[in-house]
Amino acid sequence: MTLPAAVEADFPAVLAQLKQLVEIQSVSADPNRFDQVDRSAARVAELIAAVGCPDVRVVSAGGFPAVIARFPAPEGRPTVCLYAHHDVQPEGDRTRWATEPFVATERDGRLYGRGAADDKGGIAVHLAALRAFGGRPPVGVTLFVEGEEEVGSASLAALLEAHRDELAADVFVIADSSNWSVGTPAFTTSLRGLVDCVVELRTLDHALHSGAFGGVVPDALTAMCRLLGTLHDERGNVAVAGLHAGPGPDLDYPEERLRAESGILDGVHYLGDGTVVERMWHKPAIAVIALDTTPVAQASNTLIPSARAKISLRVAPGQDASSAMAALAAHLRANVPWGAQLDIDEGDAGEPSVLPFAGPYAKAARDAFSRAWGKEPVLVGQGGSIPMVAEFAAAFPEATVLVTAVSDPDSRMHGADESVHLGDLRAACLAEALFLEALGAARP
Repeated sequence: MTLPAAVEADFPAVLAQLKQLVEIQSVSADPNRFDQVDRSAARVAELIAAVGCPDVRVVSAGGFPAVIARFPAPEGRPTVCLYAHHDVQPEGDRTRWATEPFVATERDGRLYGRGAADDKGGIAVHLAALRAFGGRPPVGVTLFVEGEEEVGSASLAALLEAHRDELAADVFVIADSSNWSVGTPAFTTSLRGLVDCVVELRTLDHALHSGAFGGVVPDALTAMCRLLGTLHDERGNVAVAGLHAGPGPDLDYPEERLRAESGILDGVHYLGDGTVVERMWHKPAIAVIALDTTPVAQASNTLIPSARAKISLRVAPGQDASSAMAALAAHLRANVPWGAQLDIDEGDAGEPSVLPFAGPYAKAARDAFSRAWGKEPVLVGQGGSIPMVAEFAAAFPEATVLVTAVSDPDSRMHGADESVHLGDLRAACLAEALFLEALGAARP
């Protein structure tokens, strides 16, 4: 049986196993579901063992459980490390989902469910590629399935240190990005980094009657609105000094496509200057992602003494996360209105990445993906962050790092109705199998 025929024959099993994984609520951000993250790791280990892997372990370095599995390399052949993560984002407001988030549901050529794309779909692809060879891949293969990517991979550095020899590889395939479009594969060559902070402003030691003191005494929420408003200029460009921005690739992202994929409402303007891909991939972006203050339903005519906001900053490639955080903090301190007291609690940080797509492994991957999809892959950046990509590149500087995907721009990762396109899932399984076959057939 040819490799494409083997992958096609196995696809019902791919789909069945992905559905099983989606049904495990492995939300690493929810303490009430930590046991589900453990259950997810155990199930992933079982699925890998069922392929015939001789060495499967669930490991931890003080964080959530990861799975490391190894197929030894035949003499003179390279080793490929296949990465994915089994933890998922919270489902959010369930009423916004058309179907239950943890019941995998097929509809209109897609599979819906939390984690179907991000990143249990990646696990399914890796398993499919191994089963295509009957559990005997023509190269060395290490599977590394992490359990805390969605909460910042806090223990990843410790895992890489503790299991460096087991994880060392000639090439890493990280199946956790997005393709250019449905039917068009992509390799991600740049990623923005991420820093965030919680800002608190205080103007009073207790709440006051807004009629008695309004117009003289500032309230914290209005002060917070003014402070947050300084983060962008009138056109929506980030207005924080010291943040790096670079030119984007010569790649057209039509406005009609952006409107369809983003769901922006009629009459709402886009932010900033420059091409779409520059703004999404190679410039910083700032969003206020949370506010702590009085809910509207509980509002009264009161001057609020304190308010908090969480600010998220996407860091452009070419700048380190710590200097970006320092620039944001300096801006906030310089723009506090009316002498309000300011506290900044710095949060998570992840480095941006630039990944050269060059060398024999990259060429073999390009050829394999072209054959599987029937068209050339596109080299793209991503505005989102995968901080562990930078950690892999730093830990194994001689290796080639390839960032691939099963999702597409309509997969709605992290949002309601997350899904994976079944045609692209099938193509991704074949592409990875063809890539392993090519490396096994090449001269040592």
